[in-house]
Amino acid sequence: MKPRKPPLRTCVGCGAEADKRTLVRVVRTPEGYVIVDPTGKANGRGAYVCPDVACFEAAVRKKRFAHALRVNLTEDDVERLRREFERVVDSGRDDSRDGR
Repeated sequence: MKPRKPPLRTCVGCGAEADKRTLVRVVRTPEGYVIVDPTGKANGRGAYVCPDVACFEAAVRKKRFAHALRVNLTEDDVERLRREFERVVDSGRDDSRDGR
């Protein structure tokens, strides 16, 4: 049997293509909420960003989240997403140090 190719996604911040498991997913739920999805499995329309604050900021500055998720983000939404993103990225760094 042929080995499967890893699913690739493009970062909305820098445009780099990477395995979707290495990227952080931001999702617009069917109810219209925009959240950071650390599992990558939440139901809704998703956009992927590298686990790097610079890529997140570039995506916000260029309004790529709003375009990819088809939603208008307020400044409060962006601040909440920034906090959630930093929490997810920091917890991912902790997991990699523990060897998990």
